[in-house]
Amino acid sequence: MYTRILTGPKPKLQAPAGMCDTHIHFYAEGWTAVPGTPQPPAATVADYRQVMDWLGIQRVVVVQPNAYGFDNTVTLNAVAELGDCARAIVVVPPDISDADLQALHAKGVRGVRIMALLGGTLGMDKLEATAHRIAPMGWHVIVQLDGRELPQYESILRNLPCKVVIDHIGKFQQPVPPEHESFRCLLRLVDSGRIWVKLAAIYETSQSGAPDYADIGQLAKILAHHAPERMLWASNFPHAQAHRFGYPDEAALLDLLLDWAPDAAAIEKILSHNPAALYGF
Repeated sequence: MYTRILTGPKPKLQAPAGMCDTHIHFYAEGWTAVPGTPQPPAATVADYRQVMDWLGIQRVVVVQPNAYGFDNTVTLNAVAELGDCARAIVVVPPDISDADLQALHAKGVRGVRIMALLGGTLGMDKLEATAHRIAPMGWHVIVQLDGRELPQYESILRNLPCKVVIDHIGKFQQPVPPEHESFRCLLRLVDSGRIWVKLAAIYETSQSGAPDYADIGQLAKILAHHAPERMLWASNFPHAQAHRFGYPDEAALLDLLLDWAPDAAAIEKILSHNPAALYGF
């Protein structure tokens, strides 16, 4: 068991105007979950509004959790409740109709989640077909996989017809050194100008642990210095695997940017300008 922490001492980092949290999930009581996926206790819009107040978040991207498969109801209901400050990433089949895509766009959807881990509904085998369906909408795919597999997908990712976001600092299931080919591949993908990286969920893969998560933190720092214009930040609320890792301090996670980013201008890009452009705020 763990206690979900929704407020606390303010972070040291002063939130810029338009600060955006680009990856959170909502969970609802009584909702049927896909077997084998993370199923944390209910997390509501009211809960998350406390985190927004705590950290200074003004905009948010709600990502469909693995638990609900193709049923985007909880995600879309939350975006509707949050209003104009929110966008959604959903999970849809590649054969979805154009009319249904248009309807989702009107509800704030701006991308589709490809998930190769934790019981994801759309795996890497559906990446290309999905990308071709959503490209005319101006949407992007967000991809979560074991970053050590990036080299085998490098050509595919480079040639997709839409923009791409790589989740969770690459989500290397075993931390790799900066000189590792899979991390060099991630840097090359970022250099393509069409691929972003979310600096998030560092606690899920770090083996060195808090407070600085040095093994994965060094990769985040290299990325933030290498291409701050292609980085995004996310809290990963409500930390669906907190039962495994412990519930993290949201303010401390945000303050890691003070070490990772080269300067205040880069922080403003990561927290505000980049997500505003990518998600259409």
